Amino acid sequence: MLEAVGLTAGYGPVTIIEDISIEVREREIVAVIGSNGAGKTTLMLALAGLATVKSGKILLNNEDITRLPPYERVVKGLVLSLERRRLFPDMTVYENVMAGAYRRKDRENIGRDYEMVAELFPIIEKRRKQLAGTLSGGEQQMVALARALMARPRVLLLDEPSVGLAPIARLAVFEKVREIRERQNIAILVVEQDAALALQTADRAYVMEGGRITLEGSGTGLLSSPKIRESYIGLCRPSLSAIFPAATSDSLTSLSASTPITLLPSTTTLPSTITVST
Repeated sequence: MLEAVGLTAGYGPVTIIEDISIEVREREIVAVIGSNGAGKTTLMLALAGLATVKSGKILLNNEDITRLPPYERVVKGLVLSLERRRLFPDMTVYENVMAGAYRRKDRENIGRDYEMVAELFPIIEKRRKQLAGTLSGGEQQMVALARALMARPRVLLLDEPSVGLAPIARLAVFEKVREIRERQNIAILVVEQDAALALQTADRAYVMEGGRITLEGSGTGLLSSPKIRESYIGLCRPSLSAIFPAATSDSLTSLSASTPITLLPSTTTLPSTITVST
């Protein structure tokens, strides 16, 4: 689906990433983790045509798209959802979602696709007329994902989808990432600061340090690596996909500051409604 081969990129004369080679196969979720300043976002911008590629190439379905402008990459199915949602705050939820379809030529299918996206993200129909800037961070991220899907991606690039969100909202976002892959049959490349959450979600993952890929492997394999846990997860930090009250998922309906926590498997299913109090 998507492949970068020997990719070196940056901004103007400044090189940020060097000799990057990664691959995202059909219907895969692939994560890129690393510390701040490792070059993760620059990699995503280079793939999307928003950073200067100095050498190497980018292939989408075996077609070289290295020199294509960003909008042509979108038309071909490579869609980037930037960190911190980047919604239009003074436009309604519906208007923000429909903005994702602005480059589409198959206008007759847009209404059908909106219905499909609304089924996947019920919040966009419930808050259809609400200004996007008044939504919570988690709700805004759902709208941003819905907007990206309206472009009908074949490969979806997600840059820090959980940044700035509370733990419960992070869980909800990554649950939707899994659901998008299953229901939309698309490949997903996700850059994520929360290494534990990313590795639990991903089929495969890459580790970036200093603008280079230093390690790659399966998500579960990297998650179990002592080096990765010490460097990116921490010995005392619980996985965000496993922060739950000490109760079964069937009985979990609320979370407060005094609620005890325990670690549960990443396969644990949360109920549809959870209230949070402090």
